[in-house]
Amino acid sequence: MNIQRALTIAGSAARGGAGIQADLKTFQEFDVFGTTAVTAIVARNPRTGQGIFPQSWDAIEAQLVTIEDDIGVDALKTGMLFTKDIIEHVSDWIKQTTIQNIVVDPVMIGKMGSALLKEDAMDAMKNDLIPLATIITPNMPEASYLLDGMELNSVDDLKEAARRLIELGPKFVLVKGGRLEGPAIDVLYDGKQFYLLKAPRINTINTNGAGCSYSAAITAGLAKGHTVQDAVIEAKKFITAAIRHSLMFKAGVGPTYHAAYGKYDETGCTVTIEQV
Repeated sequence: MNIQRALTIAGSAARGGAGIQADLKTFQEFDVFGTTAVTAIVARNPRTGQGIFPQSWDAIEAQLVTIEDDIGVDALKTGMLFTKDIIEHVSDWIKQTTIQNIVVDPVMIGKMGSALLKEDAMDAMKNDLIPLATIITPNMPEASYLLDGMELNSVDDLKEAARRLIELGPKFVLVKGGRLEGPAIDVLYDGKQFYLLKAPRINTINTNGAGCSYSAAITAGLAKGHTVQDAVIEAKKFITAAIRHSLMFKAGVGPTYHAAYGKYDETGCTVTIEQV
């Protein structure tokens, strides 16, 4: 049996809704074989306080080499890398591989309030990692940070942000408009053409891991040989269904439900694609 392989290089989220846990659940739902390189362990709670425990590069490299040598990679995504050192090392490792499908989710702030990227790591993110990307998937605050505080208040602002971000070197930019009012609109840009992806907005606060899962779904699509546009469209349907059926547990922002698409929500959503 042949199965495509997707790698996530990201943090481990103890709550299970984000990070590599969300990525693996997403990969499974898309029928790709998931592998992980853990960059940090994240466990934030009132009793022990905010806890982020970065892994050494030796530990991360050991995971990556094992995956490359024993399993192989059809597509990879990066999530929480946290430090300048990890970003630089991961970028160097990617350059030494032949992996063609690279999704960079520039994770900076978690929904539980954790700072997931150190301040001195921004230049490494911009100059070392993003230029390697097939696609980057910032949400509005992340796009603003990458663009030195640019204000984003409208779809036109998202388009302008995408224009500026493509200059950093990725092949595609997906700016997610989850914080705008009205329909959930994301802007996909390839340097020439804009695509507006519109889906119904779900009235819930339980969106922990939505960004991780969205980018993981794109990664899975690329691993299976889909075009970037098709991978993004399918991922948008997947994450809309996951948010519509999101979960609420004992405390905090609840997670999206990865099993919803195609099982409890057959259509996922109607995504309107508008080329502009």
